[in-house]
Amino acid sequence: MIPVCRIEDLPEGESVRIEAGHATAPIAVFHTDGAFYAIDDTCSHQDASLSDGWLEGCYVECPLHAALFDLRSGEPTCLPARKPVRTHAVTVVDGLLYVHPTTQTVPGQPVHAAPEEAVA
Repeated sequence: MIPVCRIEDLPEGESVRIEAGHATAPIAVFHTDGAFYAIDDTCSHQDASLSDGWLEGCYVECPLHAALFDLRSGEPTCLPARKPVRTHAVTVVDGLLYVHPTTQTVPGQPVHAAPEEAVA
């Protein structure tokens, strides 16, 4: 579990890049549509940072070649990207946002957290 920030420090429509350590790639965390999402930060088409992309609803557009990724599933929705990016579980505990990096090698189930969600 990696602490990201207090939920009020990541306003709606914004993103942040976090380093997850040597075991996994950097992770992009987004706050959109009233929820938080985390995906691998590197576009699966080329090495652009998705946290620098344009956010529209539950989609982020890669700033390099405009590939579009669904934050809920990691799936690309248009070319040039063909491969999905991994999603990571997000939780909110006592107003703090945490990412739980996945160790999966193939993207799987979508995972996200609403701001009011708390884990005991």
